Amino acid sequence: MLDKLHLIEERYEELERQISDPAVIARQEEWRKLTREHARLAEIVTAYRQYRQVENDLREAKELLQEGADEEMSRFLKDEMAAGAAKIEALTGHLKTLLLPRDPNDDKNVIMEIRAGTGGEEAALFAAALLRMYTRYAERQGWKTDILSGNPTDIGGFKEVIVVLEGQGAYSRLKFESGVHRVQRVPTTEASGRIHTSAATVAVLPEAEEVEVEINQNDLRIDTFCSTGPGGQSVNTTQSAVRITHLPTGLVVSCQDEKSQLKNREKALRVLRARLFERAQLEQQAEMAEARRSQVGSGDRSERIRTYNYPQGRVSDHRINLTLYKLEQFLDGALDEMLDALITSDQAERLRKVE
Repeated sequence: MLDKLHLIEERYEELERQISDPAVIARQEEWRKLTREHARLAEIVTAYRQYRQVENDLREAKELLQEGADEEMSRFLKDEMAAGAAKIEALTGHLKTLLLPRDPNDDKNVIMEIRAGTGGEEAALFAAALLRMYTRYAERQGWKTDILSGNPTDIGGFKEVIVVLEGQGAYSRLKFESGVHRVQRVPTTEASGRIHTSAATVAVLPEAEEVEVEINQNDLRIDTFCSTGPGGQSVNTTQSAVRITHLPTGLVVSCQDEKSQLKNREKALRVLRARLFERAQLEQQAEMAEARRSQVGSGDRSERIRTYNYPQGRVSDHRINLTLYKLEQFLDGALDEMLDALITSDQAERLRKVE
């Protein structure tokens, strides 16, 4: 481990020289790539340097103790050595976590698909609540959001909605949100006060760049039609809505939110590219898929991952057995406590497999 850390520190110092070089700064694309790598290594190098400093302090304390010291100084040195040993143990664990193989998608934007499941209109309202929850979280993070496609209901719900969340590390924070989200609450239309259970599915896809997924235009069938709103009311009379079928895979993506056919086509292609990227990953990267099926679950869309209980004001994640009695704040986008616990659980499981 220490040899690897030494090489990482050398690379970090080399990057510092490069990103300060005017010739590299002039090549903005290259400079941005190097600064991202520099930022990723900074935490590892900082922890490694702390480790070395504590190790050095321990060695000096041990030498002083061996040279002979009075009783008071001996007690002080032994206390310092005990504290140093504890720091070394903590830093070793931290460094092992930092050195775990990194998900190459962690820095990507997210395309999130939310669909109403069992529960009819209640499920559609819950899908809308989840959309608001994730967009509020994005606002807290300073990310941009854009609804790519939506199928709203008459009373403010969504049968399905697809949104892109753009920001540094969006996928790393939200990748464990895929799965079935269940809600337990009393619908406003329920006169007897009986609690209903309904569900919505969430799929979190890393957004693929064009260079990562090449789409052959000959593989696409593009149909246009008139957009429609809730209740069948015509949104416009032009053929602005777009449905794209990827013939080799049978994947179908529709978008009708924009008045411009060109914009709808661009948004539909973003979703299609993300789905094709996910499909390729599942086929080609079995190891990564296995890592995802660790303690935090596979993220499979059929897997129930979380329950939102309104009467008790709680939200429970079934993969890590964590319950928070902060439902209102959670639905307003205060997700970090839950997301941090999921990430920590995943790291612990991967460490266990490495050890």
